[in-house]
Amino acid sequence: MKKIILICLALLVIAFFSYLLFFTNKNKEDNKLTKVKVAEVAHSIFYAPQYIAIKKGFFKDEGLDIDLILTPGADKVTAAVLSKDVDIGFCGSEASIYVYNSGKKDYIKTFASLTKRDGSFIVSRNKIDNFTLDDLKGKYIIGGRVGGMPEMTLEYTLKQNEINLNDLTIDTSIEFASMASAFISGTGDFVTLFEPNATQIENEGYGYVVGYVGEYGGSVPYTSYNALSSYIKNNKDTVQRFTNAVNKGLDYVWKTDNETIAKEVIDFFPDITINELTKMIKRYKDNDAWKKNTYFSEEEFNHLQDIMIEAKELTNKVPYKELVDTSFSKNE
Repeated sequence: MKKIILICLALLVIAFFSYLLFFTNKNKEDNKLTKVKVAEVAHSIFYAPQYIAIKKGFFKDEGLDIDLILTPGADKVTAAVLSKDVDIGFCGSEASIYVYNSGKKDYIKTFASLTKRDGSFIVSRNKIDNFTLDDLKGKYIIGGRVGGMPEMTLEYTLKQNEINLNDLTIDTSIEFASMASAFISGTGDFVTLFEPNATQIENEGYGYVVGYVGEYGGSVPYTSYNALSSYIKNNKDTVQRFTNAVNKGLDYVWKTDNETIAKEVIDFFPDITINELTKMIKRYKDNDAWKKNTYFSEEEFNHLQDIMIEAKELTNKVPYKELVDTSFSKNE
């Protein structure tokens, strides 16, 4: 009996020290990682490649420890980057243009791009079969903040599809993060929302998903990663490794089936079912929402500026090479 007790004690001691050794090594490994604070403009399935890069350990493989902070609105993301509260901002590249034109010496540069279309779905208060953009005529739609990508691309999309903006009302007084709640409270006939908000509103009986702005509007450089010029200059290796991880995330979503992707990112969206996530991912993938790699071309940048000029948020174009650093991405 004593022999059995001694063996059990010995096993417990071995287990304890093995446990201690494991977590000591893990802490040492984590301490070797470079910490990078990232402000994301919205928490959306639209950004699945980014969450995949975190979940699958692509950032850790590159020696990075990512602290992802939700900072609703490109203006707030930009403020966080400028104040150095975060290292990297994730939002529309229009923000870098606004900062550059303000005359700031240490301005913001884009170094990697993630999405290539508008991420918004059109949600109607009433069910509409066979929806077209003509159904917006005479109606009231919540479009987003003035000067933000959701609002500017909505207007651009409508004009490209020969919809006169005077034929409908676009509410630009509501912040991006408050659009869903404003619609639920009774404002507007339509609203544009990212996933998962669009599907959640439909599931809760407040409206119906009837169309995808990205489908009507075509290719638009929508959401990208940026940082202060000084940060990029002083942390080239970190920025390169960050870009590498994002590229791995993009590659993964294009090569992996939708359900598997949903299972990988479910921890980021615990209130949504696997089936719902799979459908949302399918919507974005079927509509070619994500870039194939992080390279942000001059053609894309000029297209972004055309949209801004059309929205009367920009008068003259700014130099591509001043605001986009392509040295971290391959043009494939």
